[in-house]
Amino acid sequence: MSFFLSRLFARWVLPRGWILPAAVVVVVFATSWPLMALAEPAGSELVRPGNYWWYFVVTTTTVGYGDYSPGTAAGHVVGAYVIAGGLATLTTVFTRLAALLEQVKGRRMQGTEAVRRSGHTVLIGYAAGRTERIVAQLVADGVSGLVLCAEVPVHPMPGEPVEFVRGDPTAADVLARAGLVRAAAVLVDVADDNDALAVAVTVDHASPAAHVVVTLRDLERAELVRYVNPRIRCVQWHTPRMVTEELTSPGIAEVYAELMTAGGADTFSVTLPESLGRLPASRCHVALGRAYGATVLAARTGEGLVVNPAWDAELAAGAVLYYVGPRRLTGSEVENALRDPA
Repeated sequence: MSFFLSRLFARWVLPRGWILPAAVVVVVFATSWPLMALAEPAGSELVRPGNYWWYFVVTTTTVGYGDYSPGTAAGHVVGAYVIAGGLATLTTVFTRLAALLEQVKGRRMQGTEAVRRSGHTVLIGYAAGRTERIVAQLVADGVSGLVLCAEVPVHPMPGEPVEFVRGDPTAADVLARAGLVRAAAVLVDVADDNDALAVAVTVDHASPAAHVVVTLRDLERAELVRYVNPRIRCVQWHTPRMVTEELTSPGIAEVYAELMTAGGADTFSVTLPESLGRLPASRCHVALGRAYGATVLAARTGEGLVVNPAWDAELAAGAVLYYVGPRRLTGSEVENALRDPA
């Protein structure tokens, strides 16, 4: 046990500036015990080895339980000496702790601390205003464990739940400090498409298992990114919401692209015939899907647009349906399908 304590003292106390409070405690304890033994009458319970260390701890920490206390005037003087030593030690300790906390805070603000997380999301690149919006959307979606890796002098979002790592995102040591190898998702959101490609190469090498999203100004560059790794998802830089959705729901950007690209899945709208009157949305979901392979996405009523209308929702005649399907449906086809859903 003594060997362990000596190693602990040598490794943690001396190098970290704790030598002064440690020395004060040792000196006060070593001198107060024999002095108290001289001041108190023979056979005093206070100076027994099993009791004095307890008295010393509660007295130096100014707790003062009172279960043991000196009974003579000389003992009171020794007790005051112990109290003074305890106050000096506590003052030194608290001062040192405050300095350490300031150092840790400073390192975190400067981005020099290594991230200890795993399963986190690393955001590479910072653009004032834009990155804050992305972080706010991710937090609103319930994403925690965000780490920002960027070449800025200090933490740009100290009030947000985001850790900061400063440095060149193409440098292996910087990505190591960001814990990239343990990250679940990575967003490459830098100022230039060429830089994005360079960072994507580095990220793929450092963490081939992570879900990587790269934002591009020119989506034609996505072919170059796919040469790096076909699993990397490319998203249009100008659509931050799609970026956050791709991070939280891998593959959703490809669905959006398919819906919006000519030759992909086609989206249409149709107005419900007046002759049908009010209809439950469930009939529209089932009948149009069964008859024409159409999937209802949304409905516009007098109250506004409803995306993914609930099955028990009532749709009035004249409501507009938006759907995905192989072709555009005519009003008569919709009427026939909805009149006889069987």
